[in-house]
Amino acid sequence: MITRRQFLLAIPALGLSAAAFPRRIRAAQVAVQTFNGPMADAGDVYRAVTLPAKPGATPSMTDAQRDDLEHQIHCQCGCNLDVYTCRTTDFACSVSPAMHSDVMGLVAGGHSAQEILAAFKAIYGEKVLMAPVRSGFNLLGYTVPFIALGTGAVVVAALMRRWKRTAVVSTAQVPHIDATEGEMAALDAAVRKDR
Repeated sequence: MITRRQFLLAIPALGLSAAAFPRRIRAAQVAVQTFNGPMADAGDVYRAVTLPAKPGATPSMTDAQRDDLEHQIHCQCGCNLDVYTCRTTDFACSVSPAMHSDVMGLVAGGHSAQEILAAFKAIYGEKVLMAPVRSGFNLLGYTVPFIALGTGAVVVAALMRRWKRTAVVSTAQVPHIDATEGEMAALDAAVRKDR
């Protein structure tokens, strides 16, 4: 237990460590900024995604629908966010605004959401999608968890039924005791006395 005197003597030490704390934070921030992992430069990772505009094109979707579409496109700056979230929360990213500009151009060119996603996939590969396409080998990623969960539920149900049958059998094997009521009362009194 700390005494009042020890507590009061520790306060100046806390003040000294608090004064050094902001320097440590600045040093950590510099180390993170020089990492070049999470925030890649647009010139390094950005590739323009364009398609020729459809004849007599009008915007193919509303702003809200475009924002929903951007939630399906993975920002290529190195973060784990979609284009919409990255451009609206991380103002240091230069990749998501460029990708947003491409999406706006494709929407203005009259292209549908599926055509826009296909254009991004053609340039960046499937890694540009926030969720893998539900076809081919990717179907395993969508189905295996449910199969495993169903199999686990069947196994647990079978085990519970087996344990229940075992419990019923073990209680059914209790031998019948031939005792008079007086003997049972004496046994009950002896058990209560031992408690």
